[in-house]
Amino acid sequence: MIVAPKIRGFICTTAHPVGCAQHVQQQIDVVKSRGPISNAPKKVLVIGSSTGYGLSSRIAAAFGGGAATLGVFFERPGAADRTGTAGWYNTAAFEKAAQADGLYARSFNGDAYSDAMKQTVIDAIKADLGQVDCVIYSLASPRRTEPKTGEVFKSVLKPIGETYTNKNLNTTNGEVNEVSIPPAQGDDVEQTVAVMGGADWELWLDALLAAGVLAEGTRTVAYSYIGPELTWPIYKNGTIGKAKEDLERVQRALDTKLAPLNGKAWVSVNKALVTQASSAIPVVPLYISLLYQVMKARGTHEDTIEQMDRLFRDRLYSGHPQPDEAGRIRVDDWEMDPEVQALIDQRWNEVDTANLKELADFDGYQSSFLRLFGFGLDGVDYTADVDTALPVPSIPAEA
Repeated sequence: MIVAPKIRGFICTTAHPVGCAQHVQQQIDVVKSRGPISNAPKKVLVIGSSTGYGLSSRIAAAFGGGAATLGVFFERPGAADRTGTAGWYNTAAFEKAAQADGLYARSFNGDAYSDAMKQTVIDAIKADLGQVDCVIYSLASPRRTEPKTGEVFKSVLKPIGETYTNKNLNTTNGEVNEVSIPPAQGDDVEQTVAVMGGADWELWLDALLAAGVLAEGTRTVAYSYIGPELTWPIYKNGTIGKAKEDLERVQRALDTKLAPLNGKAWVSVNKALVTQASSAIPVVPLYISLLYQVMKARGTHEDTIEQMDRLFRDRLYSGHPQPDEAGRIRVDDWEMDPEVQALIDQRWNEVDTANLKELADFDGYQSSFLRLFGFGLDGVDYTADVDTALPVPSIPAEA
């Protein structure tokens, strides 16, 4: 079928298999162009591996460090009459490229929060690799089912205490308007922490430790974001910020649990980028558009692959993680440069619909969004019929 983008709000309901493959290949090319990553891990589990930072982590580990990788995600395969999700096509392309380079790659599609998935992955590690020496946790989901009780938790993106009103970007029509977000109510905070905090990260590491499949010196990292003060009411000081505080609590607990293996847990604070998760957060798309304009002009803009390559190459495995005062790795350092933030503050006060394209990189934002789903990539014929029923080689057809 011929596949075109169908956008509804902050979601694209179609994905282009050839475009997704091209996007994955471009990321592989970035990593390979930088040469091998010294002291890189050799057996890596990525939980949440199909899009965004998780996908780029898997690519950096495999094609920068030569690692065998296992990936866990929840995606929809395509059929002859409908497309699969971008994450499905990304994984199909990743595995094909890994096979071409002689790299082990195995993927698991299902509920990463479940005990059953944890056991399936543990069994695969035992059978194929023995142990893993790096665990990346990069899940982003609006809900989570607690495996022991069956309780379903739902996350919300809300401020705490009072309504938050600020500028916003309607990414459909390019209009700069105003958004008001009511504060969290009832158990909104607890629900969001249960989904987006560190509970499942800890459950994964507990299960892996108990099964004996973590190697000496294992490192694990989960991803977070802090951002500038203008986003704090909806992010750092909002419900999602409370979840990220819980992530840091779990990081400290995991440090203790991994100590007998001489292991280490990290929280990495990453840059604001267009991802399927960030597109859903009010205020953030306008901030990202301004950020892109400033950082591209300074030559410091990075996408997810450059961020993850730098995380592996210069922080996690360089011997110089450069933690901040709270013990977090900061690869958002170029974003939070005071000169960058001063320019954004100035432009935030000035930006409106009329001057949006002058002050912000809205075209770049839209391009990055479409690329997430395989659209707008050079070298892809979007008028051609494509096979939308592509398999992921390591996943049985009935899975």
